[in-house]
Amino acid sequence: MRTVGVEEELLLVDPETGEPQALSAAVLARAAQDDAEQDVFEKELHNQMLEFATHPQSGMEELRAEIVRCRKEAARHAGEIGCTVAALATSPLPVSPSVGVGRRYQWMAEHYGITTQEQLVLGCHVHVSVESDEEGVAVIDRIQPWLTVLSALSANSPFWQGKDTLYNSYRSRVWQRWPSAGPTEPFRSAERYHRRVADMVATGVILDEGMIYFDARLSQRFPTVEIRVSDVCLHSGTAVLVATLARGLVETAARDWRAGREPLGHSVSLLRLAAWRAARSGLTEELLHPATMRRMPAETVVRALLDHVGEALAETGDLDRARATCTELLRIGSGAGVQRALMKETGSLRDVVTECVRITQA
Repeated sequence: MRTVGVEEELLLVDPETGEPQALSAAVLARAAQDDAEQDVFEKELHNQMLEFATHPQSGMEELRAEIVRCRKEAARHAGEIGCTVAALATSPLPVSPSVGVGRRYQWMAEHYGITTQEQLVLGCHVHVSVESDEEGVAVIDRIQPWLTVLSALSANSPFWQGKDTLYNSYRSRVWQRWPSAGPTEPFRSAERYHRRVADMVATGVILDEGMIYFDARLSQRFPTVEIRVSDVCLHSGTAVLVATLARGLVETAARDWRAGREPLGHSVSLLRLAAWRAARSGLTEELLHPATMRRMPAETVVRALLDHVGEALAETGDLDRARATCTELLRIGSGAGVQRALMKETGSLRDVVTECVRITQA
């Protein structure tokens, strides 16, 4: 069974006002006081962000437990210095982000200007184990059209600088400003993948391989495919669903590769349109069907994804829970829908953040 690990980026906020707080260094220092060898929490581009990474897990119940534990630990460390955490992919309230002081972050600020300043966006990255780079690239080639469905399911960023963007995942639109971000056409081999990466680094537009921001890429540090399209999910259960579907996609793609089935091979132009549609609509309207690239109701497209990975999920015992969670999301909406419902009910973005803090730690 393939292992799965999740990286989540959390927003540090004031527990009273809901405003983002640039306190990541203090939170990390507090975590290090508890455990000098802790390797769970990491700094990120902006000082208002805190990242954690789970250990690789084979079972989804174990993954769920670790995500919940890491969120609670993050909240505990943050609380000890006067702030808290929220699983929000953008800040609903206005914010002036501050870039971290590291050499890498300062290079990005100098080279990319306002793009770096405005990248206070928070994602969920899923690592799924693969046997080799060759298998990993074959997987990347075959999962591309399906990744937009993960974007729609995880959509959790409707607000930006105090306004409703009319998008469900505005984070993904901001993220696309990086020069290396987005979908890719089939590479066909690991050699071609690595050559493309080397050519991109050689341009000098990006600093190194760590700035290869493909929607799905080979991890530099682990024998995994890293899927990077999702907003950080408001509910931990949604994060587990995304991880479950990601593993199903990887396993299904690897089997298709071994059976000699070719990738769908949609152009980047079509994949970008599908990604835009998912960001705009989330689960509330139509999406582009990954096989046909034609508009269909979101529910139909989600069911198509479940059918596509159904055999793989059934073998790991995850199919029934994935179906149930998808049904619930289609009923109540993703995190973006929850945020908008809270805003309609309370009329206050501050109250939206306060309730999302509670949900994050539930």
